[in-house]
Amino acid sequence: MTSLDVLHPRLPSPLDEVVDDRFARFGVRLLLKRDDLIHPELIGNKWRKLAPNLTAAAGRTVLTFGGAYSNHLRATAAAGRLLGLPTVGVVRGQELADRPLNPSLARCTADGMRLHFVDRSTYRRKTEADALAAILRAAGAEEAYVVPEGGSNALAVLGCQALGQELRGRADLVALACGTGGTLAGLAAGLAPDQRALGVPVLMGGFLTDEIRALQHTAFGGPRGTWTLDDRFHFGGYARTTPELEAFATDFEHRHAVPLERLYVAKLLYGLLTLVEEGAFPRGTTIVAVVTGRPFP
Repeated sequence: MTSLDVLHPRLPSPLDEVVDDRFARFGVRLLLKRDDLIHPELIGNKWRKLAPNLTAAAGRTVLTFGGAYSNHLRATAAAGRLLGLPTVGVVRGQELADRPLNPSLARCTADGMRLHFVDRSTYRRKTEADALAAILRAAGAEEAYVVPEGGSNALAVLGCQALGQELRGRADLVALACGTGGTLAGLAAGLAPDQRALGVPVLMGGFLTDEIRALQHTAFGGPRGTWTLDDRFHFGGYARTTPELEAFATDFEHRHAVPLERLYVAKLLYGLLTLVEEGAFPRGTTIVAVVTGRPFP
């Protein structure tokens, strides 16, 4: 029994069917994989990605990276509080150090995370050995266990493989919103050979294909599963929304009484409805949409 078992995660997470006429009239069945219900504070793919890394940390300080509104930073800070682990968050943007903390970063500090702000040029180089070593020295955390931005590394990919395994035989297509690609890399590997995964990137740039291939190579030694990306539904990039997306999300919540996190989950479901209306799926298709988070605060 690992130390994380004391947190009592709800695994496997629930799988709920959503009866929505906008999907049904095209003969498409929609189910929601409620990973947002795994744990009240370590929700969704954050549990699946963090759990193996927290175990590997073996009680050491955990240092990780994120922007000012990072879900990953909040989840890591909450894990530190719950498990009694020291945490350090390296935050992109030195200019933020002299400003009042936004609600997301304030939650991190309330959970005991020590924040270390770095300039954006240094942050971009954080995966380079010399830059990382300098960041660790400056943060006073040279012995820390380092988790990459978004939590996506080989251990996280292996942890997310269980998500695919939980959905074997339950759908033709499993779809989720993607930030750094680690969840999709593991999900695709866990699915059965006749299933496929679809990722909806929430960042602009078209860089995720190479990132996911690299993560699968590191975790498994090569490609695993069948997966594709659709880059059309980022709504301007991370932390960006539009009135159209807000209206869609509000309507979905009213229809189904499911709270929709806007930066990832709403974009995923909007994208799926668009694809259905475009005729992308044959009648009789069953789609699982992974609910990877819930609204904050």
